[in-house]
Amino acid sequence: MISEKLEAAINKQINAELWSAYLYLSMSAHFANNALPGFANWFKVQFHEEQDHALKFMNYLTSKGNKVVLQPIEGVQTSWDSTLQAFEDTLKHERVVTSLINNLVAIARSENDYATENMLQWFVNEQVEEEETAQGMVDALKLIGDNGIGVYMMDKELATRSYTPLNSSQSSQEA
Repeated sequence: MISEKLEAAINKQINAELWSAYLYLSMSAHFANNALPGFANWFKVQFHEEQDHALKFMNYLTSKGNKVVLQPIEGVQTSWDSTLQAFEDTLKHERVVTSLINNLVAIARSENDYATENMLQWFVNEQVEEEETAQGMVDALKLIGDNGIGVYMMDKELATRSYTPLNSSQSSQEA
């Protein structure tokens, strides 16, 4: 069993992951409504990944004999002025998530909870990838600017992204 303090922090993180999923689903809907199905697809994949992250935390708490407590999810933004703004918001959001994960690691370390710290390393690595990807999208969109052909080409590229669920070992505490 993990400490009450760490249990509460992980439950808070579950809520943050579900809020992230909700945000990305909102972004997906926004782009679907604005005739950019590739951008919509990219954010829909993000939505599924964030759900997986929440489930990974939930499975971990359960495996340690702790209780999962789901809280209401706050509302999210529903429209963006541009593709660039959406990805700048994505990058900012992923940086916040990184700080939340880092805080969980700090709590686990302060409590000498090496098993939880080990599990959290998967999320540390995931956040490096998430920030790098979002930064790459921001950089590409800045290069494209107002070029409609560039946005069209990027939309076609983003349409090819597919969702790959975490396998059972990745979604459990073993990952």
